[in-house]
Amino acid sequence: MLLAGGVAAAGCGLGPGASVGSVALLITRDYGQQRLGQREVSDVKESDTVMRVLDRSGDITTRYGGGFVQSIDGLAAGSSGGRPEDWFFYVNGVESPVGAADYTLHAGDRVWWDYRDWTAAMHVPAVVGSWPEPFRDGYEGERHPVRVRCFEAGGACRMARREVRDAAGPGRTGGAVIEVLVGTWDRVRTDPAAAQIEHGPGYSGVFAEMEHSGRTWSLRGVSADGAAAQTFGPDTGLVAATRRYGSVPVWVVTGTRQAGVQAAAAALRPKRLRYHYAVAVEGGRTTPLPVP
Repeated sequence: MLLAGGVAAAGCGLGPGASVGSVALLITRDYGQQRLGQREVSDVKESDTVMRVLDRSGDITTRYGGGFVQSIDGLAAGSSGGRPEDWFFYVNGVESPVGAADYTLHAGDRVWWDYRDWTAAMHVPAVVGSWPEPFRDGYEGERHPVRVRCFEAGGACRMARREVRDAAGPGRTGGAVIEVLVGTWDRVRTDPAAAQIEHGPGYSGVFAEMEHSGRTWSLRGVSADGAAAQTFGPDTGLVAATRRYGSVPVWVVTGTRQAGVQAAAAALRPKRLRYHYAVAVEGGRTTPLPVP
C-alpha cells in the first residue's frame, strides 16, 4: 500500500547526484477530502523528479511514455458517472506546468498528489493546503519575495501580515513577488488575478462564486461538478489562491464584509488550511472548497 512504510532508506533506488535533503509526499483524493497516504522521503538526490520519488514510494503505472501518472496503488484515471477523474500534482501549493517526470525536486518541497473529478476545472493553478508554502520555499526551485497587500487597514491586515511573515521566514529579494491580497471583496476584486474568481472555477480554479445584489455581495460554495452548493452568511471569509496567465500565485484573503475578512485572516494557520484547495470561514467553522 502506498506510503505504508516509514522514511525511505538512504541509498535504496536513489538517483545519481548529491543529496539535497528530504521532501514531503501527500496522496489524497476528491480535493483532499480523503487522505490516502503521507510520508517524509529522505535523501532526495539532485536529479530526482516528482515521478521518481513517487515511484519509490508506491505502486504506480504511467502513460505518454512514462511522463504522466496513470494510477497509484490501483486507483487509475478514468471516469465515474460520466465525469472524468485523474491524478494532478502540486509542489508547494502550485500546479506544475510540466509532467511529473520533468519536475526536479528541491529540499523541503511539499509534493501533493490528488485524484479528483475535473468536470468543472481541469486546471486549478494554486491551492492553499500546502501552507506554509509557497511562502517559505517558493516554487520551481526559486524562493520568491512575499508581499501582503492590504486594501483596508485594521486587525485583519495586521493578522495576515503576521501569519504570512512567520510562514515565509527571513526576507529575500529578487524574482517575482507572491502577493497576498487582504480586504473586502468589493476592493480586492479590482486586482485582475482576484477578479478571475467571479468567472467560476473553470477560469480561476477557485470553487466559489461571488454574487452581487444591490450594494452587497454574497459568497457561495461550489461543488466539484460546478454546481452552486452552499450559500454562506454575510460574515463569511474566503481564503483561496489562483494564478493569472501562468504568473506567480496570488492568494486572496477576503470576505463580503469586514467581519469575513477578519475570519479569513484568522484561518491562516496549518490546522485550518492543510489538505484544502480553498476554504470558506464562517463563525469559526472552516468549510473546504469545493463543497463536499
